[in-house]
Amino acid sequence: MRPPSSWVRQYGRRASRRLLATIASEHPTTPQTIIEKVVQKYAVGLPEGKKVKAGDYVMIRPEHVMTHDNTGPVVSKFKSIGATRIHNPKQPVFTLDHDVQNRSDKNLKKYTMIEAFARTHGVDFYPAGRGIGHQVLVEEGYAFPQTLTVASDSHSNMYGGVGCVGTPIVRTDAAALWATGKTWWQVPRMIKVELKGRLAPGVTGKDVIVALCGSFNKDEVLNAALEFTGEGVAALTVDERLTIANMTTEWGALAGVFPVDETLLNWYDGVIKKLELRTFSSSPGIPPPPTHPRINGERLQALRANILKSDPGAEYASHLVFNLSTLVPHVSGPNSVKVSTPLPVLEEKRIPIQKAYLVSCTNSRASDIAAAAAVMKGHTVAPGVEFYIAAASSAVQLESERLGDWDTLVLAGAKTLPAGCGPCIGLGVGLLEDGETGISATNRNYKGRMGHPNAQAYLASPAVVAASAIKGYICGPDPVSTASLPPVGAPAFSVVDDATNSKATATDASAKEPLLPEFPAYFAGPLLFAPQDNLNTDGIYPGKYTYQDDITLARQAEVVMENYDPGFAPLVASLVTDLETKPFALSPAATVDEDKKGKAGVVLVAGYNFGTGSSREQAATALKAAGVPLVIAGSFGDIFKRNAINNGLVCLESPELVRDLTEAYAKEGKRGAGGKDGELTVDKGLSIKVGMEDGKVVVVGGASGEKVYTVKPVGASVQELWLCGGLEGYILKEIKAEAAATAA
Repeated sequence: MRPPSSWVRQYGRRASRRLLATIASEHPTTPQTIIEKVVQKYAVGLPEGKKVKAGDYVMIRPEHVMTHDNTGPVVSKFKSIGATRIHNPKQPVFTLDHDVQNRSDKNLKKYTMIEAFARTHGVDFYPAGRGIGHQVLVEEGYAFPQTLTVASDSHSNMYGGVGCVGTPIVRTDAAALWATGKTWWQVPRMIKVELKGRLAPGVTGKDVIVALCGSFNKDEVLNAALEFTGEGVAALTVDERLTIANMTTEWGALAGVFPVDETLLNWYDGVIKKLELRTFSSSPGIPPPPTHPRINGERLQALRANILKSDPGAEYASHLVFNLSTLVPHVSGPNSVKVSTPLPVLEEKRIPIQKAYLVSCTNSRASDIAAAAAVMKGHTVAPGVEFYIAAASSAVQLESERLGDWDTLVLAGAKTLPAGCGPCIGLGVGLLEDGETGISATNRNYKGRMGHPNAQAYLASPAVVAASAIKGYICGPDPVSTASLPPVGAPAFSVVDDATNSKATATDASAKEPLLPEFPAYFAGPLLFAPQDNLNTDGIYPGKYTYQDDITLARQAEVVMENYDPGFAPLVASLVTDLETKPFALSPAATVDEDKKGKAGVVLVAGYNFGTGSSREQAATALKAAGVPLVIAGSFGDIFKRNAINNGLVCLESPELVRDLTEAYAKEGKRGAGGKDGELTVDKGLSIKVGMEDGKVVVVGGASGEKVYTVKPVGASVQELWLCGGLEGYILKEIKAEAAATAA
């Protein structure tokens, strides 16, 4: 048995692997949401009695981790850090789905390499043509109710449609999971999304999520975990739930989870019956088919016996209410999911289209293809329109062919593509060209995603896509009667002011975070303020340096923030030189012993959504290399935060500090135009000390002299990553520990 890591040794160890749901305590001392309870099951090394809550940093051992075409780069990362074997071969799943139309030697060699790696290590592998990874994970039970499954892809939120907590990770996390079975996660803030009423005839799950994205379009759910509740949930089919959960990614959330109810359980009953009919086992002498390893009666029975529910008093950062009965079919766009328009309004404009798409993991299941076929039956695709279809998986296509729906679309003039992502991510044939307009049942219509940046892309339900393909302009199917729909207009939605909301958003100043040995008791140093929201990764680390693979950390430090403020790097360098020549003390009263317990460096404070944009790791490593060990912001782009922590850069959030600095030093008291003196980086001689056990932040200088704030400290998982120099260092440590245990 391999020795646990230092923080596991300190706090004890929980069960390493849980295949079936377990019964939560009947009398919880700390109320939890469903999502927090699921994460609790998969968290390892928690302090004794610790209940997982939103905001906590935890080390997790998820049930499964999926990678797709990006398995290639993960293999490279895995090997570069010295890993030689998969910690638990049953945990990873490889699914080739993104570039399946690409028959070039280079792509085929990559696919061959990935398959060979999977065979060598005993990893479950699904080749090109089997289907889109997210759909495969649901079909094959890797995404199962009340489990935690992650993927190196943003649409892992889709697993929430079957009550599974699915959330995205980055490639370094995937390599860590392969090598150690673990990675870290910060539990997102919890938001309750209450669905009331039921959908009118002709209104679908796609209309629900399109309208939600357009109604709550002010980042209300950004980087949150959504729990769908309310009487409206029961009337939604599982396929509709998968569609809604899938596009919670576009809504801005990190997870979107539906409850385990009779609708879902009955759906699984049907799935198991189909699996049992794979052979003619009812005939004499023919044995029954083997039991599916993940979707079977025993596992479903265990689930039925132990359905998790949120506790009374569980805390939510927000409570959103949406009335399904007020919803008419909606269309998203053009080129933004934050713009949604009632279909009847767009129909009047008769917006011509040149391309229509029924593809992707969002809306290419058998029920979606059936809905499109029902509209298309007896019609043909309009002249001048190209209608592309691809099933979400090979199993879906076989089912649609059996039902006759696939042939209906093909005979009407639809062009078939292999089961995979294809046009949804701008790969393969059928992309939008300059000046064209397309309508799609996919999940993203960002400018240029599905083709030329000068094209216009709209999103809608499969029925609306099919109807538009028939008539050549955006419209709904003829059978939909306006008499059966609610009045055209914005659907009814609201934000409820619950007592638990204010509790969840308030910082618990009394909560302390135990510190690992050698982790700094505090960070302290000069404070620099960048009064800017949405400071993206290109502003932090210019794209022209991103693919200079031989660039040194010292050079990264010289160009950090170059696109935002060319004077930032020289300023930080001068402050770091001062720190090296004379020891930093927050105040004359600080003793030498106190200073030895801390870490000196320049502390950067910025606005909201710091680090939004691309996934380049150098945005984090450049700041750290420059001498910035800690960044405080109103909020962070999630991928930046992951990259930062994976590379040993600490990130903390303090809206109050950002507010006060903005009022005191930003031009006209607003972020976005630099400081009052026109400077982009404000340096007013302030000093800051951030306690890492109690979260106490002390800012000295300025008009107020001294002011105290409180932040939520980082947990043991982030502390250990910092001590290891980042996630790669942690992986190496785990590999060495395992090797030592094997040799003993």
